Amino acid sequence: MSGRHVSAVVARTTSPTIVSRAWGPAPRWRLGRCDLHDRITLRNADPALWVLPWAILPAVDYLLARRVSDSAAQAFRADLASGAFAIAWGNQQELARAHALCTQYAGLALGLATHPTEGHDNPKHLARSLTPMNDNPLIVQSDLTVLADVSAARYADARDALARFAELVKSPEHIHTYKISPLSIWNACAAGMTAPDITDALTEYSRYPIASSITAQVADFARRFGRVRIERESVDGTDSLLVLASDPVLAEELAHGKHLSLLLSERVSPTAFRIRHADRGRIKQALVKAGFPAEDVAGYAIGESLRVPLRSHLRTGSAFALRDYQRDAVHAFHAAGSERGGSGVIVLPCGAGKTIVGIATMAAVEASTLILTTSVSAVRQWMSELRDKTEIPDAMIGEYTGSMKDVKPVTVATYQILTHRARADGEFTHLALFDQRNWGLIIYDEVHLLPAPVFQITATLQARRRLGLTATLVREDGREDDVFALIGPKKAEVPWKVLERQGWIAKAVCTEVRVPLEEARRMPYAVAESREKFRIASENDNKTQVVRDILALHPGEPALVIGMYVDQLKTIAEELHAPLITGSTPQNKRDELYSSFRSGSLPALVVSKVANFAIDLPDASLAIQISGTFGSRQEEAQRLGRILRPKSGDNQAHFYSIVTADTVEQDFALKRQLFLCEQGYEYEIADAAEFRVKPFPVALS
Repeated sequence: MSGRHVSAVVARTTSPTIVSRAWGPAPRWRLGRCDLHDRITLRNADPALWVLPWAILPAVDYLLARRVSDSAAQAFRADLASGAFAIAWGNQQELARAHALCTQYAGLALGLATHPTEGHDNPKHLARSLTPMNDNPLIVQSDLTVLADVSAARYADARDALARFAELVKSPEHIHTYKISPLSIWNACAAGMTAPDITDALTEYSRYPIASSITAQVADFARRFGRVRIERESVDGTDSLLVLASDPVLAEELAHGKHLSLLLSERVSPTAFRIRHADRGRIKQALVKAGFPAEDVAGYAIGESLRVPLRSHLRTGSAFALRDYQRDAVHAFHAAGSERGGSGVIVLPCGAGKTIVGIATMAAVEASTLILTTSVSAVRQWMSELRDKTEIPDAMIGEYTGSMKDVKPVTVATYQILTHRARADGEFTHLALFDQRNWGLIIYDEVHLLPAPVFQITATLQARRRLGLTATLVREDGREDDVFALIGPKKAEVPWKVLERQGWIAKAVCTEVRVPLEEARRMPYAVAESREKFRIASENDNKTQVVRDILALHPGEPALVIGMYVDQLKTIAEELHAPLITGSTPQNKRDELYSSFRSGSLPALVVSKVANFAIDLPDASLAIQISGTFGSRQEEAQRLGRILRPKSGDNQAHFYSIVTADTVEQDFALKRQLFLCEQGYEYEIADAAEFRVKPFPVALS
């Protein structure tokens, strides 16, 4: 047979994806238990991993057949034989090593993958295309994924360059993966970059020649940004907004767009439309969905003036100064006050000081500020931070919650109060808060949780400076493009593991502890519907003893026991003699318990999902998760974030997730862990019996 058929079966779901292509001529060679020309099954592996071996094989075959580079092919064969690709048979511990080796040899496939019509029958040409130019850190692939070798000498510079126009997809120890997408390129263009700037950066740090198709794709995406601009026009003292198209043909396309045509109120020239100020946000949303994101240079209202002096020393007397990455984030957002700054999102890990970035932005803008956050506890935490780190008088800081409606030059409110209405079809009366002062800055804390009504009102607030703060832009509803259009582009991001290495967040060991389902629940579980199966597995009573064993393993460490089901949490709290915080706990009681935990008088707290977000418990170093919201990646990341504040001593934290073995809860746990694994965290898998180390004390308090 003159040609072989390479097929990869990716068992990521119940319906395997088949990827295949005929290549040849090539010899057939076997390595141990895997025939590389038969099927390779990669279980629980992400696409960035399984595509690479599949793509590399044809290049290796070509090298073996044509004798272009025996040494490279033999080295690759030796690595395969050594078992580095054990991930192919479900060994997740080999993920990082396999990924690194894939990257090392990915250049072998570039000639075939990115230059399919450029004379690969000529061995000399193929040899040139497969020969690395240097030891630079980046491998840029034709699907616009970029692999970054963190061990390369120029990695830090390449990482900083990539951060401007690519999205970090995953960052395990050795190889980081970035994706260049239309949205990431538009983010870069919004910050002032051009297509040549992007391709020059890729060329500067790439280990192999950049394919012409990559340059063309980047240029095409970048050309779309700025073909439509929103500008301010002043005629006879009256301000209006204009939407300007780059040419009459594009203007006609916009004028005939199903959604855009309704917002373009008046055509003033072959390439210009006048729009209402209130439609500025809706126009930007519609343009992003049409593939022509607007460059908004219409500027912002100044707002009420407010000086926000930062303290040099905290109230405790310790010195206070911004960290370098915090200062860089503020500068990227503010852009020296120009119209190119003033709207955007800062992405930093939990515990990295996003609140401080928000406060420093207030100091840069010097205007009255409305801060929106997730809970009353978070509101009071913001107010405490403002008093501790700025010289704003207490009388100028107001709380707007269910119990207080105090509107001041700096007002901190919850999303819940803004979206409250007396009945299901009633008005959102508290949205009037956006108009109660001339706000110069609006801060959206945990912007990835922004509820739909706040999105809608934000569409009318495009003349206000807007700052989003989050640990991840992942939204389960897929509305990342609305965050881009209405809040603004991503202005700064720092990977979790980078800050961990620098000591700004705690090192964390993550462990999944698998517990057998108690005998009495096995039959009810077997006959239950899928959703009920999850709850039965989550509330497994066998978890209680494991919690006690883990606490005994970490004596003296401030601990959080976190779960979803209130009855389960009540049982655990009674067993541990520990206080419980749920949604029904009065706010003053919550504040009292949080304060006692911070002071060290309470060694442990049992908490529901009310503690998932924006709760500062800096000394917590142990978190035990006993149940969660199905496969929520956000929740997993936020719960780990509760223990990532930097610690004295060895700066170490431990995160345990207790799941019932061989149930749907174990399947959901894998999905929950994806985001953290992509950020470089590894989960150790342990059996519950391993934690029966020593007896647990009778009481914690």
